[in-house]
Amino acid sequence: MDLLASTTIRADAARVYDFWRDFTNLAQVMAHLEKVVVTGESTSHWTASAPFGKSVEWDAEITEDVPGERIAWTSVGDATVPNQGKVWFGAAPDGESTEVHALIAYDLPGGAVGKAAAKYFGEEPNQQLDDDLRRFKQVMETGDIVRSDGAPWGKRARKEFPQRPAQPMSAEEREEVLA
Repeated sequence: MDLLASTTIRADAARVYDFWRDFTNLAQVMAHLEKVVVTGESTSHWTASAPFGKSVEWDAEITEDVPGERIAWTSVGDATVPNQGKVWFGAAPDGESTEVHALIAYDLPGGAVGKAAAKYFGEEPNQQLDDDLRRFKQVMETGDIVRSDGAPWGKRARKEFPQRPAQPMSAEEREEVLA
């Protein structure tokens, strides 16, 4: 499964890249990421939550690193969820912001059945990546992740109220809103 998402962050590319390059920071902005431990100059160990209260772990190695511009990695060894990714950081047209483009590819356990099960339990991977980049943008621009009054504890602390992608309105709901 390949996921691609983008955002524009009102900060210079070097600062945005530096935050991302310290992989330990990513647990702040990625909802399913529990922790990252840097194990060497280009290696790290990742732990993420999975459906049904499980965790998955893997080791990763940086495969490309151009400071301020891009970074790429791939899982190594016997990863439960083999994955790879690349993030590009480039100047936005306003000359003050940074465009961030993230491409993440992974083999979801269970193939099509695993993907369908994840969607059924509200784990839409494309929406998750969009949400992760939104939180990344918030941290880079404000230093914090903004929480609404409706979910002040955030997704991590209150798993009984998980965030889910917006659903289309029914015809009846649309009529009621437009009335």
